[in-house]
Amino acid sequence: MRIEFDEKLDFQDVLIRPKRSTLSSRKEVDLQRTYTFKHSKQTWTGIPIMAANMDGVGTLDMAKALQERQLFTCLVKSYSEAHISNVMNDLNPEFFALSTGTSQDDYNNLVSTIAQNPSIKFICIDVANGYSEAFGQFVSKVRAAYPNQVIIAGNVVTADMTQELILRGVDIVKVGIGPGSVCTTRIQTGVGYPQLSAIIECADAAHGLGAHIISDGGCTCPGDVAKAFGAGADFVMLGGMFAGHLEGGGKVITEFHDTLQKDMKSFEPIYKEKKFVEFYGMSSSTAMIKHKGEVADYRSSEGRTVKIPFKGHVDDTIKDILGGIRSTCTYVGAKTLKDLSKCTTFIRVYRQYNDVYTRH
Repeated sequence: MRIEFDEKLDFQDVLIRPKRSTLSSRKEVDLQRTYTFKHSKQTWTGIPIMAANMDGVGTLDMAKALQERQLFTCLVKSYSEAHISNVMNDLNPEFFALSTGTSQDDYNNLVSTIAQNPSIKFICIDVANGYSEAFGQFVSKVRAAYPNQVIIAGNVVTADMTQELILRGVDIVKVGIGPGSVCTTRIQTGVGYPQLSAIIECADAAHGLGAHIISDGGCTCPGDVAKAFGAGADFVMLGGMFAGHLEGGGKVITEFHDTLQKDMKSFEPIYKEKKFVEFYGMSSSTAMIKHKGEVADYRSSEGRTVKIPFKGHVDDTIKDILGGIRSTCTYVGAKTLKDLSKCTTFIRVYRQYNDVYTRH
């Protein structure tokens, strides 16, 4: 046993210090990035924000909506070859990844899907624990089979495993264990790493090898997305922020909540309609029962199931996120998203904002 005393930070532990800027408008900020990936040698241009490969988020309809604004979607692992083949004419291969687990069935589905759709450019190998040797071996197997595809893989949170995955053939390492809004890994296992520090350390390791990282999880608002980019993330993956939209495909639940309205004579109930969507972690009992039929005896749930407000179409949320990042750039003098990390200085804080009107 050992204890590390170095301070590790999360998004809520810092703010970005403003600096002099020559930018006169948010319109001047360019959020596009162009990357060339280490192993595949493929080049990509777009806005490097991703929808997570979660039920209700990484859907085909979400991919269609996000690609219109040059944003990216990692599709959920449950899509079969038939699902993908039926919609390939509507999908831009530049803006989605085919996701897979590491079982033999997962690998068979990956192989058949790419065989039928050779234009697929991105593969996302997704497991909760990227530290197992079996995962590393699977990554090597996929790289050997698909030398020209861009491989995304994770999740890890430390520099050593970031480097290990890159050396095994990963182009983009997915970083984050436990920060997600519906993830209970830290509660259930005691394992995790503060997300901001994970980004800083893993980005440093990846960039030294000419590879890239995704910050996966922990963002609750556009300011957190900006902090992730400021810390060195090449991509930022969002689950909860993209959940609850029409494109997520979840069942919309309508409820009527009563309130009391005071008049001169009495309190009269007023019923207000509210709409919700169910959202759950992919290691939750809800997800395991849906996709596997049960929670295996040797496992426990590491995700929660919640009801979140229905948000309508995702486009308004996209505008809000992109507007926030552009504003961040104007505060620190970054003319491009590429410049944001160069212009970012974090300051340690113990209070983020005045929440007097947001307390319940």
